[in-house]
Amino acid sequence: MFLVVELFRWWYTDGWKQRTVKMATNLEGTLDYFSMDLLIKTLFQPFRQISTGSVDGPLEVKLRAMLDRLFSRIIGAIIRILLMLTGIIALLLQTLLTLVVLLGWALVPVLPVVGIVLAIVGVKIL
Repeated sequence: MFLVVELFRWWYTDGWKQRTVKMATNLEGTLDYFSMDLLIKTLFQPFRQISTGSVDGPLEVKLRAMLDRLFSRIIGAIIRILLMLTGIIALLLQTLLTLVVLLGWALVPVLPVVGIVLAIVGVKIL
């Protein structure tokens, strides 16, 4: 009987804490993987620099360089926004999975008792 009590004590204290810390670490890893703060800071920076530095020359060359940089910034913003949306979806799904796992963690020790009670009462599940 002492073993069962210790198992329940660990399950709902230290085991719960270990599971929660592991899940929080996984969420932080996903957040770090997508680097949301960096994506927001660099949202309108050029994606790939087509031309570098300042451009000297006629107005046509300067206009072309400005359009190249503008196009690069638009492409960069689109890619960063798509990456942020992907990261948000991944974080939401991982958060939902975390909540399901933590709920399952709380229910697993109780399920055999529920099964025995249901069997004694005569409830047929399948």
